[in-house]
Order: sequence, then C-alpha cells, then structure tokens
Amino acid sequence: MTSYVENETDRTFPFDIRELLNKIMEQVMELEGCPYETSVNLLITDNEGIRAYNRDYRKIDKETDVLSFPNLFFENAGDFSFAEENEADCFDPESGELLLGDIILSADRILEQAEAYGHSLLREFAFLTAHSMFHLCGYDHMEPEEAVVMEQKQEEVLQRLHITRG
Repeated sequence: MTSYVENETDRTFPFDIRELLNKIMEQVMELEGCPYETSVNLLITDNEGIRAYNRDYRKIDKETDVLSFPNLFFENAGDFSFAEENEADCFDPESGELLLGDIILSADRILEQAEAYGHSLLREFAFLTAHSMFHLCGYDHMEPEEAVVMEQKQEEVLQRLHITRG
C-alpha cells in the first residue's frame, strides 16, 4: 500500500496525515475485500484551491470539503474483479499496485466543520478521507439508498479505528 500526501497550505494537524490515511486505506480495502495492494494520492489545499479544482474539473464554481477523482470505473461498487482484465489502466507498472485515484481535502473546511459539528480535527479529517475512499471504490450517495450504504461503511471504518464523534 502506498500513499502520497501533499499539503499545499500552511496548516498543520495534530496527527500524522500519512499514517491516518494509511490506516483508513487499510480498513476500507479490508472491508471491501480488495485483493490488491493499492495506491492513493492525497492533496490538502485551502478553500480557494478546492474551489478552483471544483470549477476546473467539475464545472461547479464553489468550494467544497472534499473531492474524489477515481482512477477506476466500477460496474458494481467495491467489485474489483474487472481490474485484472484492464491491467494497463488499473495498475502501476512499477509497483504493481492498484491505482485507486486522488483525494483533495480543504484544510479550511476541515477546521470549520470540526468546530461546527463539535468534532475533533482527527474525526473530521478521518471522516472526509473515509468518505472519499469509498468514492474511489465506486460508491456514491446521489440516491437515498446509496447514501445509507455509504454512511454505514464510513461509520464502520471509523468505529474500527476508534475514531468517534466528539
């Protein structure tokens, strides 16, 4: 498992970002039964930066808390069986790892939301990272039944890591 983390802000967090990302990746991949080693990129930016990414890539000119850019396109969320058939598109030729995609987080929104919801920074960061990881595994929350599935999975990952609200 490989994670790449870049923080283009001056914000720091009272925990090791890469370590937390790796723990979340490990739990999500275990929960999803992924048979491969995986790779994820994480970029931490500010509200202005995430607004620019949202505008440029999604044509939505507003800030958000998290953006997910999956490298894989799942027929069925969490079903990795297609990956070997598309090896050239799905795996890093050097490491052999499954390239899940990219996560972009707004440090500003993490701080704002942690305060607004009464969470720790760790809890808010972990929640948004788990949320994005499930997007990278093909899950969505556009329909109410999809949202329920995704919320249950996110909560299970956070419970496994003993990262609770408050």
